[in-house]
Amino acid sequence: MTINKARKYTRFLRQLGQNKRHLSNVTRVFLTIFLVSLLSFLSYGSSTGIMSMSQNTNHIAKSTTTQGKRDKWLWPFASNSIWNMPIGSRAVYRPANIQQAKNALADEEYFYKLKSSDPQRPVYSPGNFGPGRCKGTQSMGISLPVPDNLIVPDATSQPYYTPNNASAFLMPDGKTLEQFEPLARCTAGGSVHGWRNPWGGVDIYGDGIKGGHLGSGLSSIGGSIRKGELTKNQPIRHALKVVIWGEKYLHYSRTVPGYRWPAYIADNNAANQYHGTNPKLVQGTLLAIPPNVTAAKLKLQTPAAQKLFRALQDYGAYVVDDAGWDAHYLCLEKGVLEEFRATYGYDFQTTSGKFYDDFMKLFKALYIVDNNAQKNVGGGGTPRVSLAPPIGN
Repeated sequence: MTINKARKYTRFLRQLGQNKRHLSNVTRVFLTIFLVSLLSFLSYGSSTGIMSMSQNTNHIAKSTTTQGKRDKWLWPFASNSIWNMPIGSRAVYRPANIQQAKNALADEEYFYKLKSSDPQRPVYSPGNFGPGRCKGTQSMGISLPVPDNLIVPDATSQPYYTPNNASAFLMPDGKTLEQFEPLARCTAGGSVHGWRNPWGGVDIYGDGIKGGHLGSGLSSIGGSIRKGELTKNQPIRHALKVVIWGEKYLHYSRTVPGYRWPAYIADNNAANQYHGTNPKLVQGTLLAIPPNVTAAKLKLQTPAAQKLFRALQDYGAYVVDDAGWDAHYLCLEKGVLEEFRATYGYDFQTTSGKFYDDFMKLFKALYIVDNNAQKNVGGGGTPRVSLAPPIGN
């Protein structure tokens, strides 16, 4: 982006940062252009020199590929992307000390595949993070071919509802993802509103790191729980995304500016809003359940929690935003909540009950994978499960 545009984006983000929100304050955009390098994910041989927790190898896969191919839309990004790389046998686990929260919630995300035959509509900035999102007039420098009936409601003040609405649009070329937050489109056939991922289009065949979660700079679509993944028999075969309370857990200091790789940024007001004491727990931290913990030990009572347990142990979850209040969130595709309710007969978002109890047990069981790094994704060593098959479309 140009410096002038970057200054405009920064002023806009400062304005948004003044608005109270339940999920996360929109972040300051770095004015520096990041050089993107190819990530070497498959090199695991070297030891970190730190003793890792004793490993339970019962579920460690011997092979590194699986039969068949996958759909890029339902299971995106390269097999060695951070979202698809399993935890390794050399992972070093450190306590996260995440405690029970009052609320078990979902950070819903919006995903669309676009067709060139639909009318082009301009994308503007949100007018506000709260109500009035569709009043913004600053161009995001892009238009999208969207059907007239695509509606994403505005935030509301009564009841107070200011969702992140991170979003991803697969462009008609079948390759480029455009990502925004917060997404809104208040009227049929109207303009689209959302602050555009400052790094521009992302390749759905690539590493999938950068995106619309503006508390971390991480992907809107990578790591999201998709429709069917909590209700069907197949396991969840990718890393997840979590949102936790920055005031209580996330750390900021002069030496640790509130984030670590693979995150690129922290919240705009991180210096004042992050009060966590553990310098290893920041935006971009990979959390996972250690291999010596079992679902039986946690006494999980619900099938959905058991599926989440396996995903959190085999792949882990990245911290992508600040909850802003006493709540733990998982990031879900729009529609998963309705599907969950129809299948199980109770709500995903809750403050009590068996699923709430299980949800909190899972968060309390999470540890920091301390040696997760660009050339050591998941901690290195033998992956716990097979890598994702190649993309078939």
